[in-house]
Amino acid sequence: MKRFHVNMTVKDLDKSIRFYNELFATQPTVRKDDYAKWMLDDPFINFSVSTKGEIAGIDHVGIQANDEAELAVIRERLVKADSPIFDQDAVNCCYADSKKAWIRDPDGVAWETFHTTGQTTNYGDDTAPERARLEENPKPSAACCG
Repeated sequence: MKRFHVNMTVKDLDKSIRFYNELFATQPTVRKDDYAKWMLDDPFINFSVSTKGEIAGIDHVGIQANDEAELAVIRERLVKADSPIFDQDAVNCCYADSKKAWIRDPDGVAWETFHTTGQTTNYGDDTAPERARLEENPKPSAACCG
């Protein structure tokens, strides 16, 4: 089953964690100095907050796949959306190793599709500069490239 994902940039992580602990009635599944994530079953969502973004608010939304086959199906849907795609075969981000594909909707909202393959001890790469390439590519990429 796929899980909806939302990542928000926050100004004050501790204050945000207190707020979302109350909203979700549970503690974060992952808690770091600059990041927190709730893997919720009700609602079925991967919700994360981080101090890494430049502007507070929703950084991106996405769909988390359970396996690479699910991710491939989602990516094919992105191809049909006829917008530039940015693929990442192997990336360390948000304390996890993942395979990802990014796309922007018609209004510029960044959508991430990903399959997490393992956990890491560091936050990893800031993908914002690479995601900016979405605006530079005139057509979706034909192959996965990291």
